[in-house]
Amino acid sequence: MKPAATFAIVLVTAPDLKTARALAKAALKAKLIACANLVPKVESHYWWQGKMESGAEVLLVLKTQKSKLAALEKLVLAKHPYDTPEFLVLPVRAGSRKYLDWLTAATK
Repeated sequence: MKPAATFAIVLVTAPDLKTARALAKAALKAKLIACANLVPKVESHYWWQGKMESGAEVLLVLKTQKSKLAALEKLVLAKHPYDTPEFLVLPVRAGSRKYLDWLTAATK
C-alpha cells in the first residue's frame, strides 16, 4: 500500500447512461480523471424544492488527483443537465502503488 493523500474519488449522479457516458468521456478527454465507473439503475431518494422525490439515476465514480478537482467540477457543472448536480469529493487514504502510479500517469 502507498499513501494517497493527493488523490480523490468524485461521486456524480446523472439522469441516464447517455449523459453519464458523455460526462465521463469529456472528463477523460480533458485528462481530468483516470477512470470513470458508471453504475446504472441507482435508485435515488432526495429533497428537491421542498418535496420528497425519487428516481432512477446513474452513479459516476471518478478517480482523479486533487489538483484536478477545480477543473473537473467546472466541467461537470458546465455539461450536466441538472440545476444542482451532485459533486462530492471523497479523500483516498491509500492504494496499491501500481494503481496510484497509473492514475498519476493517466491524468498528466
